[in-house]
Amino acid sequence: MTESGTTPTPTNHALQIPSRSETINYLALGDSYTIGESVCETCRFPEQLKTALKNLNFQNNFSLDIIARTGWTTTNLISAIESNKPTEKYDLVTLLIGVNNQYQNISFSIYEKEFPELVTKAISLVKGDKNKLIVVSIPDYAYTPFGQNYGNPSTISSEIDRYNAFAKSYCEAYAISYINITDITRQGLNNTGLVANDGLHPSKEAYSLFVQRLLPKAVALLQ
Repeated sequence: MTESGTTPTPTNHALQIPSRSETINYLALGDSYTIGESVCETCRFPEQLKTALKNLNFQNNFSLDIIARTGWTTTNLISAIESNKPTEKYDLVTLLIGVNNQYQNISFSIYEKEFPELVTKAISLVKGDKNKLIVVSIPDYAYTPFGQNYGNPSTISSEIDRYNAFAKSYCEAYAISYINITDITRQGLNNTGLVANDGLHPSKEAYSLFVQRLLPKAVALLQ
């Protein structure tokens, strides 16, 4: 407590990463929200997360690999991982997938089958340590100009809630880190700065808010 009786606000200055002699390897798995459709290469959230981690300890070197493409479903991502054959060398993996299953009206049962498969694949790429995986919730594109003019926005939101509820429940059942960023994207109509120029995808500013939530978890698992 301070003299005035208020509690000091915690800051990111408390976040620290120990120095490592070897490179810290980060793999980001996903779709357009991971590759950063309609924003600059350094604006997408994996790049911003890598930079934020680097800024905590300039002694460390980071590498970032991304397996993601706009339009990818869970099926596409599984195929891409099998084709890329990434080695089991990573210290951190993020997984954000599912919006295109919803967008393409693919049976929800496919996500129920393939999301766990992707989690298993992701864990295998961090040397079998599930504590090195962070699952990120699916953004809600209903709160964008595109989403307002595509189908029924309330239906989009309820379906995305269903996908996120399944992913969150699965992660909780297996003690896997799950970070919710959906509420950030649901401010997109009131704060147009959170939407990229294409009127659909998150902006650099939105991804920065994602990273604010991801960073403490990423730091904790890199200890």
